[in-house]
Amino acid sequence: MSFVTDSPVQSSSSDDFAAFLDLELEVGSSGSSHNEQDNEDEHEEAGADNSNDDDNDDDVDSRRDKRCKTEKLEGQEKPLGSTSQVLAEEKIEVSLKEDICTHPGSFGKMCILCGQSLDDDFGVTFGYIHKGLRLGNDEIVRLRSTDMENLLRHKKLYLVLDLDHTLLNSTLLMHLTPEEEYLKGHFDSLQDVSKGSLFMLDFMHMMTKLRPFVHTFLKEASEMFEMYIYTMGDRPYALEMAKLLDPRREYFNGRVISRDDGTQKHQKGLDVVLGQESAVVILDDTENAWMKHKDNLILMERYHFFASSCHQFGYNCKSLSQLKSDESELEGALSAVLKVLRQIHHIFFDELDSELADRDVRQVLKTIRKEVLKGCKIVFSRVFPTKLQAESHLLWKMAEQLGATCATETDLSVTHVVSTDAGTEKSRWAVKEKKFLVHPQWIEAANFLWKKQPEENFPVSQAKNQ
Repeated sequence: MSFVTDSPVQSSSSDDFAAFLDLELEVGSSGSSHNEQDNEDEHEEAGADNSNDDDNDDDVDSRRDKRCKTEKLEGQEKPLGSTSQVLAEEKIEVSLKEDICTHPGSFGKMCILCGQSLDDDFGVTFGYIHKGLRLGNDEIVRLRSTDMENLLRHKKLYLVLDLDHTLLNSTLLMHLTPEEEYLKGHFDSLQDVSKGSLFMLDFMHMMTKLRPFVHTFLKEASEMFEMYIYTMGDRPYALEMAKLLDPRREYFNGRVISRDDGTQKHQKGLDVVLGQESAVVILDDTENAWMKHKDNLILMERYHFFASSCHQFGYNCKSLSQLKSDESELEGALSAVLKVLRQIHHIFFDELDSELADRDVRQVLKTIRKEVLKGCKIVFSRVFPTKLQAESHLLWKMAEQLGATCATETDLSVTHVVSTDAGTEKSRWAVKEKKFLVHPQWIEAANFLWKKQPEENFPVSQAKNQ
């Protein structure tokens, strides 16, 4: 069995490890053949002894002389303690083998190199590479280092992509609203998914809509990044979505990680990605899924094509399908984030002075993010609960991450008042002093699109009770 051909992943890391497994299996197979041949030789020699045949050749004599000293002629008494000595020697030999073996990986609970039984908590599971495969920490470090060197030579980084609400939106057929029934007559053929975007998956009782621009996005991103899918959906769902996004296996080629592959419940982690954290960019709509890797994350605006998606997140509004509309191809979320990815790639490879291996994409992300609202000084009005410390609010932190300066009181250096009510004192001050008065969504839009948005698109209305 060849792990090179059977393994679905063809990145340099997985190829390297699969080739290693093949080599070990070949060596093991050769060893088994030799042992079987020795047993056959012993049977042949025993037959020759019983017939008192004097025509034994030199090779047989030589093999007999080289046998273990504990082997005696039939009927001869063994010296006292010889069995214990042999067992002790065997234990020492096994112990030496175990001490030498670094246990690079295992199938089941058995080391693929020495065959030793390993603990349940050995290494990290990489079932998406090969079912039952676990890799030891040292081997993971080695593979990541090797793969990193290879990718950097080709001017590539890693890109980990979420599925739902990032690249596509799915719904169960039973959750379609009466307003969405028209979709059942407008889906595209599964025979050539590269030309479609809306698919009926009857065998899964599901309908899936690919996000506008996704085909162009994947094609262009693949030239700069080695890409992974990482979803909280189960493995069968993840693989079906991968077929829709990458029917020719050009982009992911088996690098499809599902919740079944994760090491923490309800969390995603880069421990199951064979890429250095310093070179990984993540696109996901859920920040809390990446608690340990927020510095690698670009938060995506959620794609709500189906009504069930809006209801899932508590939005009391019409979905895109109910409005018979969709995101813009050229001005939507994927088009915007592709520009950011190009910028990240350019800065990482062409603008930094440090050695290539010492560069960190997380620092590049912070640098680009801080340019978005650079030069803006923001005061908030009726945005935070009265008892909450302003500095701890999500919008305050978001504005600072985008490069803005935040304050609690107005002065002439303030450029923007962010408010939900045009009737507050600070809002009226902004109008009087000809400062920008914008809705909090202005900050959120800048965060999603990584670009300062036109203030006039985010007006603030006066509260109805005033």
